[in-house]
Amino acid sequence: EKMTFIQQNVLLCLAEQEKDPVFWNSWAQRTLKNAMNTQEPNKNVAKNLILFLGDGMGVPTVTAARILKGQLSGQYGEEVQLEMDKFPYVSLSKTYNTNAQVPDSAGTATAYLCGVKANEGTVGVSAAAVRGQCNTTQGNEVTSILKWAKDAGKSVGIVTTTRVNHATPSAAYAHCVDRDWYSDGEMPAEALQDGCKDIARQLMENIPDINVIMGGGRKYMLPKNTSDVEYPEEKKHSGTRKDGRNLIQEWIDRRKDKKGYYVWNKQELLSVNPSTADYLLGLFEPGDLTYDLDRDRSTDPSLTEMVEVAIKILRKNPEGFYLLVEGGRIDHGHHEGKAKQALHEAVEMDRAIGRAGLLTSAHDTLTVVTADHSHVFNFGGYTMRGNSIFGLAPMVSDVDQKPFTSILYGNGPGFKLVNGSRVNVSTVDYQQNDYQAQAAVPLRMETHGGEDVAVFAKGPMAHLLHGVQEQNYIPHVMAYAACVGQNKAHCRSGNSATSIAIAPPSLALIITATWLLC
Repeated sequence: EKMTFIQQNVLLCLAEQEKDPVFWNSWAQRTLKNAMNTQEPNKNVAKNLILFLGDGMGVPTVTAARILKGQLSGQYGEEVQLEMDKFPYVSLSKTYNTNAQVPDSAGTATAYLCGVKANEGTVGVSAAAVRGQCNTTQGNEVTSILKWAKDAGKSVGIVTTTRVNHATPSAAYAHCVDRDWYSDGEMPAEALQDGCKDIARQLMENIPDINVIMGGGRKYMLPKNTSDVEYPEEKKHSGTRKDGRNLIQEWIDRRKDKKGYYVWNKQELLSVNPSTADYLLGLFEPGDLTYDLDRDRSTDPSLTEMVEVAIKILRKNPEGFYLLVEGGRIDHGHHEGKAKQALHEAVEMDRAIGRAGLLTSAHDTLTVVTADHSHVFNFGGYTMRGNSIFGLAPMVSDVDQKPFTSILYGNGPGFKLVNGSRVNVSTVDYQQNDYQAQAAVPLRMETHGGEDVAVFAKGPMAHLLHGVQEQNYIPHVMAYAACVGQNKAHCRSGNSATSIAIAPPSLALIITATWLLC
């Protein structure tokens, strides 16, 4: 996008300022002063808990999204702050699954929601459960922090840009040995015979009083071949359920006298008065929501708009609330090699983080931002300051003498050869929304990355999210801060969450004890 005359002058002025050591020293001193002022940790009890989960939002994605956010407002980009960058505490999370070095979104969701590491492809069950084997479900169920919060009298909500029965949200309420069992239409006959329930059904039955549910996934709630309300002519969007149940209608019927509202488009969502609504089910697409770049702004709500309505409904409860927010299509953009889609999804989630911050207070609200896993996405090539994040490196390859984009993938659908050699990117529009960045290894779908991901935290007990931790540590901190789940003894002495009076055993001691027991 072309910059205005004023924006160009601002950048020229900044470039001059940056030549002066005083600029950098003053900035660092201001930062130091702010750090000194936030030395005292907030030990209040967290009335509210919010977890923002950027699916696939590894550290390279965070950095690239920061640059994009700045460039969208006419700045160089590198120097700006994301909303999550402003959080005072940052740690790293180890994302591996119990059976996978490079994890998936189901096993990781079980970790950061249920507090227990699990096998890839499974949600809400321990590592004793085997993917696809229905008979390993019973007895291996683990509950989530959403349920702990609900049991403590808090209001609870789920907002996602994917299907509401996708991997991330499903670990909050379901116990399923296969993340792909969206409805009974996707389940093998044997699993149904053995008594396993599909995830959409579990959403409606396991924790029946979830106050806010927003995302996509209408087709999994409706009987097979039932036409979709928005796309009645398109068979691929029709209902998938074999049991004949209309879970949407069942939800509406149960909420008749309970201030419950079902909505399926932006106009209906924004017409709901949060002060008179106690329950809200919003299903805005048959499957996942559209990418934010492709969104019809008149009919499809943004993640920020959904989050605002959710918080306004949930915060009415004097006991507080727990809210899970997933920017789920960051992951999809990367899988498709479409970095522009992925990064715009990340910027939109950051906007939602900012909106949530305006609607709550760090005095009594613990907000955590993290990812389930990373991707084999990166950017490099010695680009100049302010280079478009989707632009070219400043030189050509010294091997094949062709230009290359700064953004590249380790593997994925962007691997393409023309006459046996790499595509010359200057012959294609690498700035378009669906451009697939070049990849080193050809795959139909790009893969996750295995490195640690960042955890940003602010609010009560946020300082406990420090150092390098196992991913399943996250809900234990959040529960401790809010006095839900286990570790509630410290809450009886008023409104300050004092430290647990238990000396934790060392990891070596735990492992030694485990070996002896085995």
